[in-house]
Amino acid sequence: MQEITKHFVVCHVDAPGQQIGASQLPQGYQYPTMEQLAGMLPTVVQHFGFKSIVGIGVGAGAYVLAKFALIFPDLVEGLVLLNIDPNGKGWIDWAATKLSGLTSALPDTVLSHLFSQEELMNNTELVQSYRQQINNTVNQFNLQLFWNMYNSRRDLEMNRSGTVLNAKTLKCPVMLVVGDNGPAEEGVVECNSKLDPTNTTFLKMADSGGLPQLTQPAKLTEAFKYFLQGMGYSTYERSFSPFQMFPHVSGDVMFSSRGAPADPSPLSRSLSC
Repeated sequence: MQEITKHFVVCHVDAPGQQIGASQLPQGYQYPTMEQLAGMLPTVVQHFGFKSIVGIGVGAGAYVLAKFALIFPDLVEGLVLLNIDPNGKGWIDWAATKLSGLTSALPDTVLSHLFSQEELMNNTELVQSYRQQINNTVNQFNLQLFWNMYNSRRDLEMNRSGTVLNAKTLKCPVMLVVGDNGPAEEGVVECNSKLDPTNTTFLKMADSGGLPQLTQPAKLTEAFKYFLQGMGYSTYERSFSPFQMFPHVSGDVMFSSRGAPADPSPLSRSLSC
């Protein structure tokens, strides 16, 4: 991935209260909805003076980026969406989530969202690493607020053209990625059925578990390179990248944009929204 990122200026943006070492949000704090988080992104884009972006999102971040692209299609050139679930949560899902919260600790609930049952049973090194990060680097109260809001999300309301009256879907090129037998597989397959097949690539990665970007980084990087080349980035240009919603809930989102300033800022620049 360094072959790609060395040509990009990287910007890291955390969802409220999700950064490492964050102070606890006040009691009664109304956490932003996924739609409201998507509505914050134009401010980030405008802050850097970019006209359009290419985004990479994982899980919750993929949902937010897709919502952003639906609301602001002129700002998005393309999307790479990993482990996206386009469906909202109904009453049955809400009740199941509440029950899970009563019977399972928050870290276990989050891990079951990220990893396959096989990975959890084997307690792989990656699972152990994520468990440690969730327990030690994230404010649990803040994480619970984020988790509750993600599990209250609405349907993205996308439909492939011709399937329903006044169908609305993503207009930009999209690459969908999921690991085989990962917990997000069903949602990503359904998302694929809602997108325009002429500008959608669906990549199901074998032997990659729930987080293919970590277990199969070389294969995913190669696919990402071809995706960028197909969009006209045959020679990588200076651009703007990522917005990270929250790593432990698969909320990584990356932006890039053509036409960045001639002397862009260092890769470590951060913002909060």
